[in-house]
Amino acid sequence: MRRFLPDTFTILLVLTVAIASVLPVSGEPAAWFSVATKCAIALLFFLHGSRLSRDVVVAGILHWRLHLVILATTFGIFPLIGIGLGYLDVIPPALYAGILFICVLPSTVQSSIAFTSMAGGNVPAAICSASASNIFGMFLTPLLVGLLFTAGAGQGGFSLDALEQILLQLLVPFLLGQVLQPWIGDWIRARKKLLMPVDRGSILMVVYLAFSESVTEGLWHSISLHDIATVVIADIAILAIVLVVTALGSRLLGFSREDRIAIVFCGSKKSLASGVPMASAIFAGQSIGAIVLPLMLFHQIQLIVCAVLAQKYAAANARAALGEPAPAQ
Repeated sequence: MRRFLPDTFTILLVLTVAIASVLPVSGEPAAWFSVATKCAIALLFFLHGSRLSRDVVVAGILHWRLHLVILATTFGIFPLIGIGLGYLDVIPPALYAGILFICVLPSTVQSSIAFTSMAGGNVPAAICSASASNIFGMFLTPLLVGLLFTAGAGQGGFSLDALEQILLQLLVPFLLGQVLQPWIGDWIRARKKLLMPVDRGSILMVVYLAFSESVTEGLWHSISLHDIATVVIADIAILAIVLVVTALGSRLLGFSREDRIAIVFCGSKKSLASGVPMASAIFAGQSIGAIVLPLMLFHQIQLIVCAVLAQKYAAANARAALGEPAPAQ
């Protein structure tokens, strides 16, 4: 039953939203907190860049078909599903913007790799694909927001200012980390637990700031429990469709079992770590609590579902090692 319980980070996210709902930061303290948050996000992406080994990137690039399938799923199939949900007209506009925002985000890095490894998949390819997704996402996400939101979500979309903020806050620190990676990469990778508070703390800071602004503007007066339940159902539907598409599509395309596992787990994820800071840059000046809320719910749903799938893949691997027949995956 433990896999169905929220992890520590999810509990911290819920507590952060609760604190922001009761004690929102505003005025001059909010301005200073915003500056501190931007610095924390820059440090987060610097650490991402310094962790990524160039040897892994070079090795992964050779498997271009797999990466192309994952990128097409992340930035092609997901947005199409999001557009389709819009035609159902059952999700409130503010929350639908959050659903559509999920669909244009890059894949996760840590959980994609962890689940691929647990399931016995192609880990080097997963590392390369998930990392490439985040790099391309710094450009593709704001462009897709500009294209889809201007057309259908009724909110402000892409702007040069938003792209500049993403480049300064995310890409520049990432590239600086890559430049310094040969000298500091091993040291940082060896201290993963020590530096984990930076990863999680920066996201919690953005969530607190986002919900503080939204609560001040009356977020919880405009969203009901029925609306939240609708978003949960939409999140589950999106994830289910993508899991089926990646599993069946990768099989039809003739990928090996290890590659299919990497495609399923990398192609079905959406990054909370990249999504929250991107939302603060792209939707600056707007109430982004309602935009971030569907992503936070999707984050927990994908962790639960993919943990179950990874264990099923691992069990099938164990049966195969013992010479027992394994069910088709």
